[in-house]
Amino acid sequence: MSSPILLDITDGIARITLNRPERGNALDQPMADALLDAAVRCANDPDIRCIVLTGSGKMFCVGGDIAAFSANSNGIAPFLSRLAGTLHQAMSLFATMQKPMITLVNGTAAGAGLSIAISGDIVLADPSALFTTAYLGIGLTPDGGMTWLLPRLAGMRVAQEMILTNRRVDANEAAAIGLITRVTAPGALTDEGAALATQLSSGAVTAMGQARRLLHESFASGFASQMDRELTSITAAGDGFEGR
Repeated sequence: MSSPILLDITDGIARITLNRPERGNALDQPMADALLDAAVRCANDPDIRCIVLTGSGKMFCVGGDIAAFSANSNGIAPFLSRLAGTLHQAMSLFATMQKPMITLVNGTAAGAGLSIAISGDIVLADPSALFTTAYLGIGLTPDGGMTWLLPRLAGMRVAQEMILTNRRVDANEAAAIGLITRVTAPGALTDEGAALATQLSSGAVTAMGQARRLLHESFASGFASQMDRELTSITAAGDGFEGR
């Protein structure tokens, strides 16, 4: 039986691949556990300088595994609590680690898969990619940080429409509304992602980590207090190895 998550670490770049292509890379508990293990490794290994996350096959991730939901229908609340809780631990580590993350969206990203897809610092998508929230179609509410990410990336009105109507957004529209960074040329997603990962991993990764922290903090900070944080950060960066 193949691993639900593939992790390859080469030249300071960790490549994480969601690996259940026969199920559209649907998220079940073994995949969530493996994703958390990968996140722990990436966050704590000083030799890893950049993370690339993608899906295998034709889909990025279709969200939660409906078959697993059905199999646990008699205890769905504790099942969802464990599954979403594990995913949230992984997402939190990816968000707070002191190194950049790229997501390469190779196909449909739905439900929790959408949350994972748009969580990268830089999000590249194949022209075939589709984005949809999918939750309310099965009577569930968003997880994976979607209600935090969507309004901040694409605006509240877009988030409301996508979540309440399950409207599908194609790759070009996703780029236009700020959901992703850009659409790659057809067939070029892997190569463009690899080139970007090499560029980032060769750069000032410590400063990148502090910059991503400042960006996250800015939403809960006033202008003056955020400038205080910036002052502390730039002073520390200038005194560090990368600033010499």
